Amino acid sequence: MSDVDEPGDDEVLVEAPSPVPGLLFIRVPEAKTVKNRVHVDWQPTERGRDDEVKRLMALGATLHEDHRTADGRGWVTLLDPEGNEFCVEQGKGQSTAQA
Repeated sequence: MSDVDEPGDDEVLVEAPSPVPGLLFIRVPEAKTVKNRVHVDWQPTERGRDDEVKRLMALGATLHEDHRTADGRGWVTLLDPEGNEFCVEQGKGQSTAQA
């Protein structure tokens, strides 16, 4: 989140280091009715995939599909509070032993 955003805000900017673009999320009154037009695959940099999944679920995401495998590979599909899907993959440089 940007320094000015707080949990529960109607608009939240996820900042990224240049040249990666940030993502702006805006709460709308209409409920989700069809499949997402944009799908985000998140690759954490400050923690491993499993720790990031736990952090996001503590913030309100819910588990949709778990594609992790016994060898530590795979991803997790979560839903944001409005039902939009997004995936969390292994972090860059994260080995399967850290998964």
